[in-house]
Amino acid sequence: MSDSETVRRYLDNAATSWPKPPEVFAAWEHAGRSIGAAAGRATYREAVAADAIRSRCRAAVARLLGNVDPQRVAFPAGATLGLNMAIHGLLGSGDHVIATAADHNATLRPLHWLESRGLIELSIVPCDGAGCVDPEEVARVWRPTTRLVVCSHASNVTGAIQDVRALGALAHDRGGLLLLDAAQSLGQIACTTGGYGADIVVAPSHKWLLGPAGAGILWARPGIDLAPLVQGGTGSASDSLAMPDGFTDRMEPGTPDLPALAGLLAAVEWLATQSIDAVGQRCRELAAAAAAGLGAIDGVRVIGPYANGARGSAADGSGGDAIAPIVSFTVEGYDPAEAALLLEQIAGVQVRSGFHCAACIHPHLGTQNGGTVRASFGPYNTGDDVDAVVSAMQKLR
Repeated sequence: MSDSETVRRYLDNAATSWPKPPEVFAAWEHAGRSIGAAAGRATYREAVAADAIRSRCRAAVARLLGNVDPQRVAFPAGATLGLNMAIHGLLGSGDHVIATAADHNATLRPLHWLESRGLIELSIVPCDGAGCVDPEEVARVWRPTTRLVVCSHASNVTGAIQDVRALGALAHDRGGLLLLDAAQSLGQIACTTGGYGADIVVAPSHKWLLGPAGAGILWARPGIDLAPLVQGGTGSASDSLAMPDGFTDRMEPGTPDLPALAGLLAAVEWLATQSIDAVGQRCRELAAAAAAGLGAIDGVRVIGPYANGARGSAADGSGGDAIAPIVSFTVEGYDPAEAALLLEQIAGVQVRSGFHCAACIHPHLGTQNGGTVRASFGPYNTGDDVDAVVSAMQKLR
């Protein structure tokens, strides 16, 4: 079979999910082609329709987050912006923050930026060789000035799910807050309590929620006041130079990406009809099968919870048996980038390689020299994709 005839086997859903449900593409195109108006800016028919889409999306996401207040759900342009809005909007001079070695650079870099300028103090607690963080490590570095614990709910490198329930209880008992980066969990780990028990939750549309790029989710529980990172027009209180008091108005200056919100609404509704537990479990079963097959190949090292035969459960995301459908591995004799390139050339398997925007985790995994190869399984992957990646690695070895 020639390169042009090789079947595309997309296993990079942790970066962005593909393909999306057909309903997502249809909603995105309809909003762009037929509505074409800004939400919250006028009273003509299409503008009202645009505002209705945003309101419906807010309500759908609030249900997804455990039936929280929709008026505490804002839509930044992505999760990285949302995390920056939360971090910069909450922290003040002299605050101490605790993050983890398993976190993504979307939180670690803004925290490092603030620390490097003397605005905050930062402690980064270690993780184990699977990417799991012991809450006792957080307790060990707690200070009287600790304001915030920041945590990636699921490691985007190993799929390990952190014990959010324990981390939240620890922070709350000491008068602190928990900020949860749910980029690798929301959409495949059901949220059965408001915001997974965290105080602030941020997630992107385009990963496990199966929506388009261009939208993110920022939720903060009542009582948490975030100073707006960006100021501008909101379509409300337009006769004042001050930003409005309402949470969504303060967090959503500028014109919203209506097609992205329409696509996100369609994606969340699709997940509701399919059941997040069921979708997530199918993805985890594929990841577990791939890890088992890869681990049986001489010279291939599987890294993370799946390395020990774990299969993952449809848990509520508070640790235990829950795992994101992410399999990282290394191949003896091959740089991860080289192995990833050969996987596509041999079998059309598309994976990510390198450090995966996670600056601190790799020394704990023993992968600081080049990172890992990462395969991540979405709802449209099948057992054939598992067979393809395992078979290709067997040929490579």
